Amino acid sequence: MGLSVDGAYDSRVRGFLAWMEAGDPDGDPLGDSHGRDFAVRDYKTHLKTVLGRADNTVNAQITALDHFYEHLGLGPVKIRRDAAPKLAPRSLTAREQKRFLRAVERRPLARDRAIGRLLFYSGVRVAELVALDLDAVPISARKGKVKVGSGKGMVSRTIPLLDATARDAVKDWKRERSGWPGADTPALFLNRRGGRLTARAVDQLIDEIALDADLVDEDGHPFVSAHTLRHTFATNLLRSGVDIVVVAELLGHARLDTTRRYTLPTHTDLEEAVGRLPTDQ
Repeated sequence: MGLSVDGAYDSRVRGFLAWMEAGDPDGDPLGDSHGRDFAVRDYKTHLKTVLGRADNTVNAQITALDHFYEHLGLGPVKIRRDAAPKLAPRSLTAREQKRFLRAVERRPLARDRAIGRLLFYSGVRVAELVALDLDAVPISARKGKVKVGSGKGMVSRTIPLLDATARDAVKDWKRERSGWPGADTPALFLNRRGGRLTARAVDQLIDEIALDADLVDEDGHPFVSAHTLRHTFATNLLRSGVDIVVVAELLGHARLDTTRRYTLPTHTDLEEAVGRLPTDQ
C-alpha cells in the first residue's frame, strides 16, 4: 500500500490489518467508506470486549486508523469515540518511579543520567530542557537551580534543584562534557557531533529508559515520556501538600485551571478505592 508507519501508530494499524485477515469483514474495508466504518466498528467491539482495552486505548487505536484511512483517500472513520473518564494526567506510581530512576542510574552516559534526573526533579518541558545553557543550571555543594528562559511555549522561572542525586548527575555531566565535541558552545546538553541535543533525541532516550525499566503498556510500547515525568513532578508536589499556586509557578502555568488537573483522581486511585471494599475471604 506504500504506507510508511512506525512506533505505536505502526503497531495499531498492523493490529487492525491482522484482525481483518483473521476474520471476514463485510464489504471492502480498504476500498469503500461503508466497509471501512463497518470494519472499524467491529474492531472497536473486539478491542473492548475480547481484549479488554480501556477507552483511552481504543480511542488511540481509532485515531491511528483515521490517519491510515486518510492516507488511503477514504477519509477518517465515522465511529463515535467513547468519552474517557476525567482523570489526572498519567503519572508514575511510587513503584514505577523507583524503576524509572534505577534505569536512569544504569545509563552509561553521564549526560543521559543528568537528563533523566533533571526531568524527574524539575518538571521542565522537553523543549525547555534542550534549550538550557551551561549557566542555566548552577550547582553548589548543597543547592542547585534550573533557570528556564523565555521562549515559545516557555515561562521564565527558576526551579530549585535540591535532590542530591540530580545535582551530582549534572556535575558529572558537566565534567564529562568538557571532553566532548562542542564543549566550547553554550548548550548544556550536546549530541555526539557537538551540537545542541534535540527534543526528539531526548524523547528517544526516555523511551529507551522506559523499556529498560519495563514501563510499557499492554502492546509493549513505553508509556513514559518527558511529559509523564512532568506530570509525576506535579502530582508528587500536590500530594505532599504543596500549595497549588506554588506548583503552578514551578510548572510555568499561566492558569491555575491547568494545574488543577493534577488534583483529579488517577486510575491507581480508583483501583485503591475499590480495593478497600470488604470481601468474604
